[in-house]
Amino acid sequence: QVQLVESGGGKVEAGGSLRLSCAASGLTFSRYTMAWFRQAPGKEREFVSAVSSNAGSTSLADSVKGRFTISRDNAKNTAYLQMNSLKPEDTAVYYCAASQYAYAYRNTRYYDYWGQGTQVTVSS
Repeated sequence: QVQLVESGGGKVEAGGSLRLSCAASGLTFSRYTMAWFRQAPGKEREFVSAVSSNAGSTSLADSVKGRFTISRDNAKNTAYLQMNSLKPEDTAVYYCAASQYAYAYRNTRYYDYWGQGTQVTVSS
C-alpha cells in the first residue's frame, strides 16, 4: 500500500522557518515526481513546489520563490520543503503528492498519491 506521511508542520511567527518532510513507502520513490500543495480554509488546493524524480528540475509557485526550497533524498525515500520568511498567507494544510510523470507538473490531476496533510500556521 502506498503511503505518504507528512511531518514538520506547526505554528510559527511571521518571518520564521519550518521544514516539512514527506516519507514515502509502497512505491519506487526514485521514479516519482514529488510535490507540495497547500489548502487554506475556503480555498482551492494550490500548487507550491515540485521536484522531478531525478531531482534534475524543480518548479515553484511565484508566491514562494525566494523563500521556499524543495528537495528530495531518494536514498531515504523522503521529500522536503524548507520554508523560510514565512508569512501569514502561508497558513494552510500542506500536502505531499507523488506523480508517475517525470515532469514537475503544477496541476493536482497529474498526481497519483497524496498524504494526509500537515498544518502550518503563521501568526502575525
